[in-house]
Amino acid sequence: MKLFGEIIKDLRLKGELPLRKVAAFLDLDTSVLSKIERGERLPGKETVIKAAEFFSLDKKELLANFYGEQVAKIIFREENCGEILEAAKNNVEYFKNRYTQQGQLDFDHD
Repeated sequence: MKLFGEIIKDLRLKGELPLRKVAAFLDLDTSVLSKIERGERLPGKETVIKAAEFFSLDKKELLANFYGEQVAKIIFREENCGEILEAAKNNVEYFKNRYTQQGQLDFDHD
């Protein structure tokens, strides 16, 4: 499993693309993209979506990896990571049900 920045860097290097070209498409400064590739900075959701488009990746899969990375960074030092993830999964289902019933959840929009 690779982190978001590692995935982007590997694809950029494999495609022999200069940092500035990818950064321009993602509407980022080259120094910001460099930090993302090194794992020193997290991108926003829109950058992840643009990266999926640029590299012809599955948007949902890349977003899942991206969000999973964020959750992992928060909990990886905890002894009970599995329990925390299970609680998060249950909370997600609770929120989905609650907001769907209230008519506030729309999966057709990002």
